[in-house]
Amino acid sequence: MDECWLDITDSVHLFGDGKTVADQLRERVKFELGLTASVRVSFNKIFAKLGSDYKKPDATTIITKENYKQIVWPFPVSDLLYVRRATEAKLRRYGICTIGELANALPELLQRWLGKNGIMIWRFANGLDYSPVAEVDSRPPVKSIGNSTTTPRDLLTDEDVKVTMTVLCESVAARLRDQQANCSTVQISIRDNELFSYERQAKLDFSTCVCSVIQEKAFMLYKQHHKDGKPIRSIGVRACDLSSADIRQISLLPEEMKAQKLNDLECTMDTIRRRFGNFCGPAWEYFS
Repeated sequence: MDECWLDITDSVHLFGDGKTVADQLRERVKFELGLTASVRVSFNKIFAKLGSDYKKPDATTIITKENYKQIVWPFPVSDLLYVRRATEAKLRRYGICTIGELANALPELLQRWLGKNGIMIWRFANGLDYSPVAEVDSRPPVKSIGNSTTTPRDLLTDEDVKVTMTVLCESVAARLRDQQANCSTVQISIRDNELFSYERQAKLDFSTCVCSVIQEKAFMLYKQHHKDGKPIRSIGVRACDLSSADIRQISLLPEEMKAQKLNDLECTMDTIRRRFGNFCGPAWEYFS
């Protein structure tokens, strides 16, 4: 681990202010590991990150609402989080070389030059960051789940494509169930043997994590859009517009009732595969 943020806002009454905690951390790291560490204390994540090269290799830096202009604004603009090489070069063309110059620029101009990213870094330069520190072991929400493959040989027939798609959809459906999620949109990506590629997607009639439903929609997209008949080199299937599997509207429609039975069956197959391996056949081969 290179570095991380630690929010001690609700702990200062137990362990002391930021400087006290930072000094104790540095001393403990040095005592237990024999390594020096620099700790930056500030009122937001951006400025705490910014002081990474300030007073190295063994020091505590305090950046407050009162002194950040004196400490932070003389830094080169490239030291600010999310200001990468291309953004730095563009800012330099407009005479903005330091964080202070960025902070005092007109936000309207920055938005014109850099889009919404311009407003974001202008706010950062002025200490206007209120993003929370993520909790331990927190994960960003999964937005889509997909799988793709480049086949050992070109796929020449619809049956070849269907079998390959089924294998991919089984993997996607199993991962959806593992995430306790359903999808409302299916997306396919196709690349032919001339390396021409395209993506297509379509909405499902109802959200699901059932392999056969996802596979049926994926194959329909392939048949609908792959008109030239060229051999297929690689295929991808992606489940999009995810929602929690715990939130589901009860339906008496035959299609959804059948899909629910298939879902229960595929959950059983997941358990069997975890125990006996992935070479167990797909559930839809045994039951209709």
